[in-house]
Order: sequence, then structure tokens, then C-alpha cells
Amino acid sequence: MSTWRTAAILASVVLAASVAVAEIEGALVVVESAPGTPGSEPWGAPPRFVLLKDGQVFVGGTSRLETGRLEKGELQALRKRIDAARKALEQGGRPSPSGEDRAIVRVRFSEEGPTETTLDPAMASAAPQPLVALVTELLRFDHPSLAPYAPSSYALAVRERGLVGGCRPWTFTFPIERALATPVNVPATDAIGWPTGAMPASVCVGDKRFVVTLRPLLPGEQP
Repeated sequence: MSTWRTAAILASVVLAASVAVAEIEGALVVVESAPGTPGSEPWGAPPRFVLLKDGQVFVGGTSRLETGRLEKGELQALRKRIDAARKALEQGGRPSPSGEDRAIVRVRFSEEGPTETTLDPAMASAAPQPLVALVTELLRFDHPSLAPYAPSSYALAVRERGLVGGCRPWTFTFPIERALATPVNVPATDAIGWPTGAMPASVCVGDKRFVVTLRPLLPGEQP
């Protein structure tokens, strides 16, 4: 989890006009970043950190998630920091974007209406420090209660593109073209034997090649 710590400290903020990440029911804050693993596909990566209103947390890596639960006092303390970061963001205004697609971390605050924030290492001086400090901590979050999370379903996404090496056949019950238009919710039992998260699979159907990812879904989340 420490790969992004330096980049997060140097981050700045650009407010997005709309929420681009999937809706996670009951989430107070969601932090996402592209994995640094070679050969990974960012659009399949699970979120780096999610805090739900009841104190349940999810911590993600390249492919897998862990989950745990905060004690009441821990939850209250973290909520205060989230509120402070959000207020600092709202009061600080909207910094000018760098003009390049260099964002590495996306944060969404869900209370009082969703606010999405993109962290850009090219604009360190514009970053509200309460937000930078919060994101830095959440990207390296650890807790004694964390344990592996076994998702009940995945968001299957497909892009028509080839990968180096061989490919596997399409084994799902629906046509692959269905997942080209929009991600499809598939049960975990159907994903057995497939790489998950940001690690893609190469699939051949006829003379076409596709890249397939299976992003683990949190409770109540839809693709």
C-alpha cells in the first residue's frame, strides 16, 4: 500500500463535474488509484479504500480486497477527519487543472451529496492539506481486524484488444458482446479459474481478441 504514499503527499485537487466511480451503498468515502503492477488494467482494480457508515472498511490491492470493522471511537475520529478534509476542499475553491491526464488518485465523499476529487501530483501547492493528509493515511491504511474479503459477485468488463501471449476461450453463458457495451454482474462461482481485479485475461472468440477483467464488487454495489 505504500507505493502511492509519496505521490499522494504531492497531490492537488481537481473537482470533477460528476461521479465517475460506481455507487457503493452506505459509503462515506471511496479512494481509488490505478495499480502499479506491470500488465494490470486500471478499470478492473478494486477501490483502494472504502469506509461505510457502519464502520466497515474495505482495503484493496491489485486484485483482492480485505475487510474489517472500526470500533465506535475509531469511526468517530475518522469521520471528523473526513469532514475536515471535505470542508477544506469546499472552502479552497477549484484549482486550475494541469491540462494533462496525470491524475493518480480519485476520492469521493458521499455525505451531503457526492463530491468527487482527483489528485494530481503536478499541482502540489493547490492541495488542501487536510485532504492530502487524509488520503496519504488511507492509501496505507492498516487495521488489526482486516481479513480477506470473498466477493459474491464481480463486474465483468471487456475491451476488444489483444494481449501478448495466448488466449483462453469465452466460457460465460452470455455473448461476449454484451460486456463490451457495459460491465456485467457475474456470480463468484462463474469466475472461478479466471484472474480477477486488475489482472486481465486474454480471450479469443472467432478471429477477435479481447481483454477481460473481473472487478470484485462490494456488498450492494452494482457494476
